[in-house]
Amino acid sequence: MELVFEGKKNRKDVINDAEKMCSQYSLNVENDKSILFKGDNIKVLSLLQKKYKGKIDLIYIDPPFNTNQDFIMDTERANSISYSKSGKIAYSDKMTMEQYLEFIRERLILMYELLSDRGSIYFHIDYKIGHYIKIIMDEIFGEQNFKNDIARIKSNPKNFYRKAYGNEKDSILFYAKQYDKNIWNDIKIPLDKEEINKRFKKTDDNGRKYTTIPLHAPGETKGVTGQPWRNMSVPKGRHWRKDPKEFDKLDNEGRIEWSSKGNPRIIKYADEHEGKKIQDIWKFKDPQKPIYPTEKNELLLEQIIKQSSTEDSIIMDCFAGSGTTLNAAFNLNRKWIGVDESNLAIDTIKKKRIGDYLYIDIEKTTLKI
Repeated sequence: MELVFEGKKNRKDVINDAEKMCSQYSLNVENDKSILFKGDNIKVLSLLQKKYKGKIDLIYIDPPFNTNQDFIMDTERANSISYSKSGKIAYSDKMTMEQYLEFIRERLILMYELLSDRGSIYFHIDYKIGHYIKIIMDEIFGEQNFKNDIARIKSNPKNFYRKAYGNEKDSILFYAKQYDKNIWNDIKIPLDKEEINKRFKKTDDNGRKYTTIPLHAPGETKGVTGQPWRNMSVPKGRHWRKDPKEFDKLDNEGRIEWSSKGNPRIIKYADEHEGKKIQDIWKFKDPQKPIYPTEKNELLLEQIIKQSSTEDSIIMDCFAGSGTTLNAAFNLNRKWIGVDESNLAIDTIKKKRIGDYLYIDIEKTTLKI
């Protein structure tokens, strides 16, 4: 499936244009340093092709959503976002639909080229434009490489006086470069108090909360897990969860609870629970006092980086904004590449303590060979 609109360039032409720029300019950067670029990200993405093609493991972007408005920072109230005419424009988000879609599409094509075979991209977008972006990403990354449409709870419930449901979420489209090869650390998140109280209803003599589970599980098997244990046969249609010899060890450690009728169950303690698998609805609300328009919760970025990268990975955000992605990557010991053309964004990022990095202003740096 392909989205057709006026002004859409051929994919090969987008790549060829980037290659032409690479042939005319050169980036002399140190491999062991993170980089902050100031400038148009289409130019930066083009220049990165020569040295970083196929080397970036994770891309997160939170680009403009085509809202048809200017995002303004109120300089009199540094920690708040305002639409006051006296404030400074952080960035402008005014394009026609066709211009916006091609603006995003050309950049996504170059991001695809930069991603490694084990790489992933997370595209943060809102409900008004996200459906168009999904079709474009299917075209560029391949529908078969789509992983998730994550719903992110961004705010408290709304009570607008309009004939529609309130909006308290946006979306994150998650794609892999190659579906079965993407880095996936399968991180878990802790149970909350309500979940612990619901799932671990018993308390032992030491005050530890626990629950119990049967020694057997569904499905018949042959071998040791289908043989009797202590003169007890495994129930029909089931098998022992472990080699019965392991049950003797658990019993000696006091990890099996026996009922008054002599039925054994394995003890599972709440404080030993490894956590639960992350689902596709995330609750990371926006900061109440953002330092930059549309600033995102840093815990959201930490979760993405922990899940889809390793310490030897390069993380990129080419719509860097306040630098939340870059800061999270630094705190998790990852190398990063950030790009933004807004002076206010660059100033905001520079105020963060994100280690030793190379700063390049594309328009002021001599890049010509």
